[in-house]
Amino acid sequence: MNKRSILGAGFALSLLFSPFHEALAADSATTGDLRKIDNVAHRGATGYAPENTLAAFDKGVEMKSDYIEIDVQRSKDGELVVIHDTTVDRTTDGTGYIKDLTFEQLRQLDAGSWKGEQFTGEKIPSFSEILDRYRGKTGILIELKAPELYPGIEEQVAQELTQRNLDRPNNEKIIIQSFNFESMKKMNTLLPNVPIGVLTSSKAHTAPEALKEFSAYADYFNPSYGIVTKELVAEVHGLGMKISSWTVRSQEAADFLIEMGVDAIITDYPDYVDPRN
Repeated sequence: MNKRSILGAGFALSLLFSPFHEALAADSATTGDLRKIDNVAHRGATGYAPENTLAAFDKGVEMKSDYIEIDVQRSKDGELVVIHDTTVDRTTDGTGYIKDLTFEQLRQLDAGSWKGEQFTGEKIPSFSEILDRYRGKTGILIELKAPELYPGIEEQVAQELTQRNLDRPNNEKIIIQSFNFESMKKMNTLLPNVPIGVLTSSKAHTAPEALKEFSAYADYFNPSYGIVTKELVAEVHGLGMKISSWTVRSQEAADFLIEMGVDAIITDYPDYVDPRN
């Protein structure tokens, strides 16, 4: 070993046992832990732009979210659209149920100005538009919203994904979830290679027998953060599932879920989960 190597080794050893190294190690561990948690932009980065619009999804991508979360429903004339509520009343300048309005009628609505003048003219996106715009840029967490209102929507979603070769996603970059468990059983049959998630805010669904039943077809158990505990996380992991929790709208909630050891955090504010943003 030459002198430079010996000196280098000595310096490295002194660093290894120094307080400075210990601080660096602690910071690295924290950063590493954060990077293990998927940061999911809930309906896009909804804290900063109108939910379920291109503006919100673009913001989520800009903030380096691992996934954008979208809600899928169907228009009167059979087009899959991205909107959360079963009516347009809250998030647009229109009124009525999604299922009673044609795609053309839905597209004529202003889905952005309620959030701020700068978002005037934002449209309700189609499902195909979202897939084509964001695949390869970020993961997409697809929620089937009230699928019981739209018979056959599972087959439609499966067809859209299959046409784009997204039925075999790399690194789980497509995930499908719903509060409707029967719908998710169906999706698991239609798309066996796509991860499936079940959504709940009920403590009853955290019982061991319920979790075991979910694990037969679901890859993710996705509860509201109010029912998350370290014991629940351990039990979910023990059954071979991951756990994603929602909806984070405060730094305290994000910090709590990070402490609990969840796999993903669904948030209106991606920067609460990852302070690098």
